Amino acid sequence: MRVFLAGATGAIGRLLVPALVDAGHEVAGLTRYAEKAEGVRLAGATPVVCDVFDPALADHVLAFKPDVVVNQVTDLPQRLAMIALKVRGLNRARTEGTDLLIAAARASGAKRFVAQSIAFPGQAPVRKAVQYLEEATLAYPGVVVRYGYFYGPGTWYPEGTSHEPKVSVAEAASRTVGLLEAEPGVYEVVENG
Repeated sequence: MRVFLAGATGAIGRLLVPALVDAGHEVAGLTRYAEKAEGVRLAGATPVVCDVFDPALADHVLAFKPDVVVNQVTDLPQRLAMIALKVRGLNRARTEGTDLLIAAARASGAKRFVAQSIAFPGQAPVRKAVQYLEEATLAYPGVVVRYGYFYGPGTWYPEGTSHEPKVSVAEAASRTVGLLEAEPGVYEVVENG
């Protein structure tokens, strides 16, 4: 299967790329950072350097001709203490970014659209953006993957977390590979669930 993965160098994306490649998929990994493209290549995927809001995004998706587009785009800070500064960008990624990825997926003829969501409540502005992302994804029709709080290397909680629900980022990546062919709907990826 040809998989266009947006957010290929994020906390889950950097583990999802090799998991998809190991499962036999041909992967294009979108990153907005040129300096991270080599990591995508070394993981076995074709790097695509482009911001999700760049008009060139549609051309990149069309050129790859994916069977599935996976939206793992976020705009999170490196440290949890700075999250309040990034809520606006994160909400824009979940709304406008989702719209742009869905439009590109439809134009390319992708059969599936899979999007990252959350399995825990957020504050009002976050909830509204999450609801928008989920409704747009389900209308594709697509697969919404609600993850618990990520923990493990490259996350805010490298040593684990007491937050619930939670899931290790490695397990989240592994279970996401299996959802590429799931029936459209909402799936929770959490520990003990």
